Amino acid sequence: MAGIWVFAENREQMLELLNAGKDLAVDFGTKLAAFAWDKQQAQEFISYGADEVLVLPPLTDDQPLESCVPVIADAAKIEDPDVFFITATQRGKEIAARLSARLNTGLCSGCTGYKVDRDKKLLAMERMLFGGLAVQTLLPVTRPQMATIPPRTFDPAAPQEGREGTIRELPAAPPSPVTVVSRTAKVRESVDITEAKIVVCVGRGVEKKEDVELVRELARVLGGEVGCSRPVAEELHWLPEEVYLGISGKKVKPDLYVGVGISGQIQHVTGIRDSKVIFAINKDENAPIFEAADYGIVGDLYKVVPKLIQELKSALKA
Repeated sequence: MAGIWVFAENREQMLELLNAGKDLAVDFGTKLAAFAWDKQQAQEFISYGADEVLVLPPLTDDQPLESCVPVIADAAKIEDPDVFFITATQRGKEIAARLSARLNTGLCSGCTGYKVDRDKKLLAMERMLFGGLAVQTLLPVTRPQMATIPPRTFDPAAPQEGREGTIRELPAAPPSPVTVVSRTAKVRESVDITEAKIVVCVGRGVEKKEDVELVRELARVLGGEVGCSRPVAEELHWLPEEVYLGISGKKVKPDLYVGVGISGQIQHVTGIRDSKVIFAINKDENAPIFEAADYGIVGDLYKVVPKLIQELKSALKA
């Protein structure tokens, strides 16, 4: 039994993979299968495009999520899927690596796009190299063709009324040699920047930590959230690490991205390239950010941003 399989840690990521998977299932002339943790979730995934949902066995508190790997691998060995997409979160990449080893197949990590050969049922998968300076194309020679897909690579699937599908429960996971002793939630210092519709980003062009408040004010007027480049978070520690954008940070797809004092190195642009509109403010007319920007202002941010805030406030009052 062939098919397109998708696995994600949470609902939002699953809807993105379902959107990619259902189109791929049409190209391959096969069915789309998803994984869920209970029957209620399984029924929802069917309404979003899955033809079949494989319900994973519930895990006890002392079992890590990776305990599901043997169960998934055994199912894959029997049913031989054509393609297997897994969300490229930190844990998703760990699960994908373990599955590819058990299935003795290749894995494209961080796949950002692909082309389909319908006749051969093959994917030419693309991933970024050298901090986004190059694109590598991988042609799989084993099956299933596996890839981890970064969150927000695809838009979420839309629900379809009246869809029907099958739900099948998988057997219990075998005992794991790893035991979870305790769990401590990481304290978040900010909102989830990847969900923001408007992102205003602080770059090294901002001279002092106190001046970040100027960028915050612009974000408040626009109704957006504040992000930053890697040095602002990791070197200067002006903002928490969970809001820095780039190839090793968060990747965002807002309706509007505003870069304030952002130089626009490729490592940063990789994290914002899917923004619908990119607007840059930088005093250096040769800054790389202007190559990626849809709109830009060449000028001193300490003069431009206050005027922009004033004009926006006036427009909102009108």
